Amino acid sequence: MVQLGYFTIDTHDVAKARAFYSALFGWTFNEAESGPTYAHVAGSKPAFGFTKAERPGQFPHMYFRVDDLDALCERVVELGGKAAVPADGSTGRSVVISDDQGVSLSLWQPAPGF
Repeated sequence: MVQLGYFTIDTHDVAKARAFYSALFGWTFNEAESGPTYAHVAGSKPAFGFTKAERPGQFPHMYFRVDDLDALCERVVELGGKAAVPADGSTGRSVVISDDQGVSLSLWQPAPGF
């Protein structure tokens, strides 16, 4: 089976992305593996980071598993991002968010026992 092993999130401004997601998720960054055009999220599994790009958001959508979707939606807005209306399904709740630079991704709160 092929599984996600690594990914990057494209952004216009790496430093701004670091600040936004650090405040939202508490992520820290591995400075030895980071530079002005790339920031590696420390301890991430699968491994990932932010890459400076001219046209961010050109890749497949990613879902980040979270414990409290509603609280994170509120935090996204507080940080200058946007959150859509969450959708409920048999596997849990999900929502598309965008950061303060317009880069979108999704949050997923699994249903109990999933």
